[in-house]
Amino acid sequence: MSPAAPSAAAGRSALALGLLSLGLGGFAIGVGEFVPMGLLPEIADSLGTSITQAGHVVSAYALGVVVGAPVLAIAGARLPRRGLLIWLMVAFAAGNLLSAAAPSYPTLVASRFLAGVPHGAFFGVAALVAAAAAGPTRRAWAVSRVMLGLSVATVVGVPAATWLGQATGWRSAFLFVAAIALAAVAAMARALGPEAAVRGADVRTELGALRRPLVWLTLAVGAIGLGGLFAVYGYIKPTLTEHAGMSAGAVPLVLAVWGLGMVAANLVSGPLFDRALVRSLYLTLVVFTATLVLFTVLSAHPLTAAVGVFLLGIGFALGPGLQTRLMDVAGDAQTLAAALHHAAFNTANALGPWLAGIAIAHDAGWTAPAWIGVGLALLGLVLLTASVVVERRQRPR
Repeated sequence: MSPAAPSAAAGRSALALGLLSLGLGGFAIGVGEFVPMGLLPEIADSLGTSITQAGHVVSAYALGVVVGAPVLAIAGARLPRRGLLIWLMVAFAAGNLLSAAAPSYPTLVASRFLAGVPHGAFFGVAALVAAAAAGPTRRAWAVSRVMLGLSVATVVGVPAATWLGQATGWRSAFLFVAAIALAAVAAMARALGPEAAVRGADVRTELGALRRPLVWLTLAVGAIGLGGLFAVYGYIKPTLTEHAGMSAGAVPLVLAVWGLGMVAANLVSGPLFDRALVRSLYLTLVVFTATLVLFTVLSAHPLTAAVGVFLLGIGFALGPGLQTRLMDVAGDAQTLAAALHHAAFNTANALGPWLAGIAIAHDAGWTAPAWIGVGLALLGLVLLTASVVVERRQRPR
C-alpha cells in the first residue's frame, strides 16, 4: 500500500463523518418542521384553542424560516462556517425547548417562529460546507447527502415523534426534537474540522446576490416549480381517502412511502447533477411534470395511488440541484444565496397548497392539486429556460 493510501482513506472517512453530522442536523430540522402537523388536535385540546388556530404554529415556523434565512445568512457571513452551523443548531434546539415549555397558545406560536429562524441558514451553510469538503466534481452529491437527513426524517423521525406526542403529550415531541438537535451539535463539533472565517464576506458582498438576475430566476424555479410538489402533499390525505377510497388508517403508511420516494430521489440525483447540472434540472422537471399528470390517473385506486405517491418523490430531487445551481450563479454572495434557497422552498410550501385549495373550493375535484402542480412545474421549466438564456447572454463573446 502506498503512503498516500492511508491518508486518502482517512480523508474519505472524515468526509463521510462530516456529511453524517450535517445530515443529522437536517434530520432534526425535518422532524421539527413536520411533526406539529400530526399533533394539531392534541395541541388545540391542551391549549384550549381550535385545530384551525393550532395550525398557525405551522405557519409561524415557515415564517421564521423565510425571515431568518436572509437575516442570519448576512449576519453570519464572515464567521467560520463550522462555528456558525453549531450555533444555528443550538438555536434550533432552544426554539424547540421553548416550544415544549410554552404555557399558552401565543407563546407556542412565538416559540415556533423562533425555532424556524435558523432553519434556512443552517441548510444553506451546511450545503456550502458539504460541497467544499467533497470538491468541485461531487458538489451536488454532497448536498444531496445533507438533504438526505430531511428525507429520512419523513420516513422515520416524524412518525416516531408523532407517536411519542400522541402517547405522552405533544410537548414530549418537541423535547425529542431538541434532543436530536443537541446530538447533532455534538456530532458536528467532533466531525467538522476547524475553518477560518470566510474572506471578503460582508453585508454588502452578500447583498450583491440580490442584484444578480440568475439568482432570482433560480430561486423562482424552486419557489414555483417545487410548489407542484406541495400542492399535492398539502391535500394528500383527502385525495387518498375521498378519491382513491383508501382507509384513513393506511394514510400514514402511504406518507412513509412518499418519504421513501424522497430518499430515493436524493440518492440518485446527486451524481446526475454533478455530471450535467442544467440538463439534469430539465430532466427532473420534465419527469416530475409527467409524474403529476400520471398521478391524476393513479390516484383513483388505493394501490396505484401508493405507487404514484412514491413517484412524486422525484420532485424533491430539485432541491440539491437548485442548491448547486445557486453556487454557480451567486458569485461571491454564496451564503445569502444558499440560505435563500430554503426561503424559496418554504414559499413553494405555501404557494402550492394555497392554489390547490382555491381549485378545490371551486369544485375542481381531488385531482385538482396534481393539475395545479403540472402548471407550476411547467412554469418552473419556463423560468429555468429563462435563466439559461440570461446566462448565455452574460457570457463574454
